[in-house]
Amino acid sequence: MSAETPTPANAKSSGTTRKAADKSARTRAREFALQGIYQHLVGRNAAIDIDTFTRDLAGFHKADSVHFDALLHGCIAEAAALDALITPRLDRPLAELSPIEHGVLWIGAYEFQHCLDVPWRVVLNECIELAKSFGGTDGHKYVNGVMHQLASQLRPAEVAASPAPASRKPAP
Repeated sequence: MSAETPTPANAKSSGTTRKAADKSARTRAREFALQGIYQHLVGRNAAIDIDTFTRDLAGFHKADSVHFDALLHGCIAEAAALDALITPRLDRPLAELSPIEHGVLWIGAYEFQHCLDVPWRVVLNECIELAKSFGGTDGHKYVNGVMHQLASQLRPAEVAASPAPASRKPAP
């Protein structure tokens, strides 16, 4: 099973996020990157300081450090370009987004552009899970809507080629 293979639904406990033991190294990298991006957005901390601090956190050794580096340093370096991609898809000023939603959208936009080995649906699902785990009550719904628009723009052929998800039918 690759690091990007989604966990089967039956491996999750009903309706909750994945247990730490079930998380892939890239999922962990995204979580640490989001925490670092939050430090940058809220505290204006420098990327190198955030990087040094984060590598000392418990559990970092289980994260994909290369993916973490790409996300943290890439998102901060390309902040203006990522904001330019995100802003037209928002229904409110960028300044009104929570730092978590803002960071998750940076990660998603960055991965859509630079991590072409990661399928667009994996990027989408990972961002939704980040928003559920770290964001406000319905922030993941907002992230989902913006990320779908970004996917259609940044990965149009991949989105067009993927089948629509099967509708959920009620149990008999």
